[in-house]
Amino acid sequence: MAAINVIGASGHAKVVIEIAEQQAVDVQHVYDSNPDIGTLAGYKVLPQSAIAGNNDAPFIIAIGNNAVRKKLDDSLPVTFTTLIHPHTSISRRATAGAGTVIMAGVSVNSGTSIGRHCIINTNASVDHDCIIEDYVHISPNTGLAGNVFVGEGTHVGIGAQVIQGIRIGRWATVGAGTVVIRDIPDYAVVVGNPGRIIKYNNPPN
Repeated sequence: MAAINVIGASGHAKVVIEIAEQQAVDVQHVYDSNPDIGTLAGYKVLPQSAIAGNNDAPFIIAIGNNAVRKKLDDSLPVTFTTLIHPHTSISRRATAGAGTVIMAGVSVNSGTSIGRHCIINTNASVDHDCIIEDYVHISPNTGLAGNVFVGEGTHVGIGAQVIQGIRIGRWATVGAGTVVIRDIPDYAVVVGNPGRIIKYNNPPN
């Protein structure tokens, strides 16, 4: 992979761009839907409408919102790639799907499967045999013990801890610092120690 295109021009995109630079991958273009953003990290930002017809290099969606990443993945006829920071510990028996970004300090152990367009953020720890479905965001300093399942579109907040064998449903939210000791249903918002359900998310459009 000699070059990539980046969709998104926020703080998250800055980190994605720096991962590419550290991997000696050329950032060909940066795109964003906000016409007021002129540059990001020294790169000119082009309108998102200019993506059409650009298939010279694969893309990364550098947008933190899980539902937006899914929407763009569903609508854009482009090729996506995976981007992994050089300072990680990723088992050779783990897998990650196209569009996924794995950031500095992350540990992913044997047998874990990570889906498409996921964010495994700074210093997160994902132990053996976890299944992380598409469009999930595992936030910084989060810990998943072995055999944890995280359903599509779920956001696990910064510093959350999940004990072994837990099943977290689709499009759920685990609040920052939450300790998860029970399974979480689809769309649930869970906070606290131990984690408790306080409300439910609406299904994504």
